[in-house]
This record gives sequence, C-alpha cells and structure tokens, in this order.
Amino acid sequence: MTQRFEWFVAGRYLRARRREAVISVITVISVLGVAAGVMALVISLAINNGFRNTLQRDLLGATAHVNILEKEPGEGIRDWRSLEQRLRRMPHVIATAPVLYGQVFLSGPQMSHQAVIKGVDIDAELRTSDTLRHLRQGSVERLNQQEGLPTIILGRKLADDTGMLLNSVVTVISPQGKLTPLGPVPATRRYRVVGIFESGFYDIDDNWAYASRENVQHLLSVTDVVNSIELKLDNLYLAPEVSKQAEKLAGPRYAATNWEEQNRQLLSALKMERIVTSITIGLIELVAALNILITLVMMAMERYRDIAVLMAMGARRSQIRGIFMRQGLMIGLAGTIVGLTAGYTLCYFADRYHWIRLDETVYALAFVPFEARVLDGVWVAAAAIAISFLATIYPASQATKITPVEVLRYE
Repeated sequence: MTQRFEWFVAGRYLRARRREAVISVITVISVLGVAAGVMALVISLAINNGFRNTLQRDLLGATAHVNILEKEPGEGIRDWRSLEQRLRRMPHVIATAPVLYGQVFLSGPQMSHQAVIKGVDIDAELRTSDTLRHLRQGSVERLNQQEGLPTIILGRKLADDTGMLLNSVVTVISPQGKLTPLGPVPATRRYRVVGIFESGFYDIDDNWAYASRENVQHLLSVTDVVNSIELKLDNLYLAPEVSKQAEKLAGPRYAATNWEEQNRQLLSALKMERIVTSITIGLIELVAALNILITLVMMAMERYRDIAVLMAMGARRSQIRGIFMRQGLMIGLAGTIVGLTAGYTLCYFADRYHWIRLDETVYALAFVPFEARVLDGVWVAAAAIAISFLATIYPASQATKITPVEVLRYE
C-alpha cells in the first residue's frame, strides 16, 4: 500500500495543472533529453558494431585466421606437404590450405592494374575461405580445367577497372619472370576469366585474383613450392594462442601471424572510437540528469504546502523521499523507452535500406552498416535509469527537510 501511495502521488505530481505549465514543460524536456541520449548511444554503438563485424566478417571471409610464412623471403616453403599435415593435427585447427601469392600486373582493354594473384587448391581454399563462394558470375570448378588457356577468377572492382568480362582473356604480367643471361625478364601469360567474385571488402575486390596453384607456380617460374600455409580455426579468438603453438611446431625458419596482428590498427581504432563515442554521448545523459534535478527541485518548491499537509496527515519522511525518487525514475523510464524504441527502429531501417552511402575507395564499404545488439540496449537502459535515479537524491532529500508547522502556520 505504501508503494502504491508513493507511485500514485508521484504520477499525479508529474501531471502538472495549467498554472504549473512550466514544470510540465521542463518534465517533457527532461524525458526528451533522456530519450535523445539513449537513442544516440544505441545508434552510435550500432554503427560501431556494424563496422567492426562487417569488416571482420569480410576480412576473415578472404583471409585465414593464422598464416605460416617464411621468416626471411626465399624460394618458398619446399616441404609444405609434411608441414601442412603436422599443422592440420593441431588442436582447434579445422582446415589448412597451402597457397602461393604473387604480385602481378593485369592488362585489360581499359587499363592495366596491379594485383595480387593467389594460387590455390580449390578444395582446400573453400574449406578455409569464403571468397570463392561469393561468385557474382562464373563457376569456381572451371579454375581447374585443363583444356585451352589457364583460368583465373577476378575481384569485381578489378574486373571493372581492367574492363574484363566473363570468358574474356586477360594478360597477366609477372615482374619476377624468368632469369636469363641478360637478367630477369618479366613473364607474360594469357588467362581466361572464368569467374568474378565480390567479397564485400573493397581492397580485396579491387586487388585480388585467383588461379590454380600450378598455374601460378608456372607464371612465377618457381618449383613446387608455396609461400604461405593458411589455417582456419574452430574459434577465431584463439588465433593468438594457436599461432604461437604453430610457430613452435613449424620450426625456426617460419613465423606465424594471425588476423588480429594483421588488422591491429583497424581493430584498435574501432575500439577507441567506441569508447570515445560512449563517453561523448554519455554527456547528453548528464544534461538530461540535470534537467531531472531542476524539475524535481522546482516541483519541491512548488509543492511545499502539499508536502507539509501530507506530513501533517502522517506521511513519513521516507515516503516523501520515495515520491520524488519515483518521479525521477518515471522520467528516466519514459525517456529510456522512447529512446530505445526510436534508436532500434532507426537502426533497423537504416541498415535495411542503406540510408547512409559511403565512398568504397575510402571506407572499404559501400554503406554504413547498423548492427544494434540487445545487450547494448540493456546496459544503455540501465545506465540511463541509474543516472536518472542519482539525479533524484538531492531534491528528494531537500523535500524531506520541510517542517510542516512552519509551512502551515500562515495558511
């Protein structure tokens, strides 16, 4: 009954009469302040989550969790078959892929373009990477065809830049080439485009090409070697631990890198952006808390006769304190509900319809991704309500200091 009394009076006080319209306006402003802070924080966290998860998903779709490389560049990994078998037996390793990377130039009808050609075994590559699963055109099985020209699969942007279409012929130039008495001579070879992929990550789509490992070995004029063994794990966050174990297993000639090391700057920037954004937008909540404090202080001043009457009729000071604390909580709850509703609604439609477009050459993504998580909404709501509650402590304590006899003496 006591709690019902306190909630009833608190709600009645928030519904100000016409002559107390100023308090009503300030109450609405307080609710909107909390709502704006909650909405802004939900949207900013959704953008941060969207960028981080999209970049991570696109990067890991094209790159491995752990890479085994030579410490010093040489002729390549000659004993890659036995090394791959040992690595495959490691805990948490679910797939391995020996690959051969090379820097080349692609000459098409529109322009020449520098690219990274990746020599792969199709079955192994499909087990460790998702890039070749995202073909816009063509077929990945044709990468192993033996008849006619050797085959190649290009990134979408790379194909657009060079003017290559499906089944067209592109000239690939390797600066490494062959060694002759007159020095190294660039190797030139014609490839048929049998597929065009789109990973969603601009740098990969604009610079990568795939061919069979044997064709790339022939292009780069090397023997049966690879220059990287890629590992896929059952838990990508174990990559730092597995990379250390893999480096010990591989031996002193080899080094192991993982996806977190390769993208440390990007991930650190996103983490810092998340912290700074949370702090900055948290200031909006502090402003809203000040509005709540001002509202309750003014309400206590305006209602001092009512408070005196309630105390004279037997209301305890703890009940008076509870009335004003509940007023602040009601303002915080209303603002939090409005802010969460608006924030999640805007995130849903902004992500679904790609409201904010980006320049792919700068941001690597075509639009701003919004990924609003439920857990973020929980802690944002908890923080907003907690701040609203803290703002009630001072005015609630001041309201209990009223002396009924002094107030009612002249009434």
